[in-house]
Amino acid sequence: MLRLSTKGQYGVRAMFEIAKGDPEKPTNIRQIAERQDVSVAYLEQILNTLRRAGLIQSIKGPGGGYILSKTPSEIAIGEILKELEGPVAITSCLDPEEGCSRVETCVTHLLWRSLGEKIQDFLNTITLEDLLNEEALLKEAGTTRTISLTWGTTG
Repeated sequence: MLRLSTKGQYGVRAMFEIAKGDPEKPTNIRQIAERQDVSVAYLEQILNTLRRAGLIQSIKGPGGGYILSKTPSEIAIGEILKELEGPVAITSCLDPEEGCSRVETCVTHLLWRSLGEKIQDFLNTITLEDLLNEEALLKEAGTTRTISLTWGTTG
């Protein structure tokens, strides 16, 4: 089974919280941690990675926090996950650090690489703005169970 690490999951959730905030007013890390049930210390590590990648900016001092570096429509989920998780490598043979000695003769290598590319392409079609729109639809419907997801259909 494919699974994202908590770093990837919490990173997307934190970016979503920042996107929900006022673009002119920083979102406080404690607010994000509280809303998403993540420790502040772990969230700091994640947000520092995203800040170094240029996806967010940190504002120091009283009233400080984080703001997006671009609009929500310009930040793809794939971009966030790439910074936090690295490239999509669904098997160890696709991991650049591990590599595989059978790459030239292994037909399944091509299958896994193609699947990884499709996953990355899909994640690149979903933006923070799409998440904000989905949340609005869910609130309008009053439930998280009756909305059919439309991810990737407009990209």
